[in-house]
Amino acid sequence: MWTRQHKPRHTGKLIVPTLCVAFLSYFGFHAYNGQYGIYAKYRYEEQAVSLQKQLDLRRAERMEIERRVQLVHDGSMQRDMLDEQARRALNVSKPDEVTIMRTGRTPY
Repeated sequence: MWTRQHKPRHTGKLIVPTLCVAFLSYFGFHAYNGQYGIYAKYRYEEQAVSLQKQLDLRRAERMEIERRVQLVHDGSMQRDMLDEQARRALNVSKPDEVTIMRTGRTPY
């Protein structure tokens, strides 16, 4: 007759808690660092602020261009002034003209 004497093991009691800790750690890590996690939310908000600044800049540039175009279309600009602005923008002049270059001044 064989008798077995078993030493009581406590590893069976640790399997479920270990799996739970691993499961919660995995999802907790991805909830913070994942593609749609908490940290990504802050990055998206910073990107939205940056893109809003770029949009405001582009809108201001567009308004300035529209204002300049409106000056040409409403008939208030005379022919010689239009000719002068076109030559200044294209950086050309007639052979009999004297050109004085100034620095630090915008052409418009």
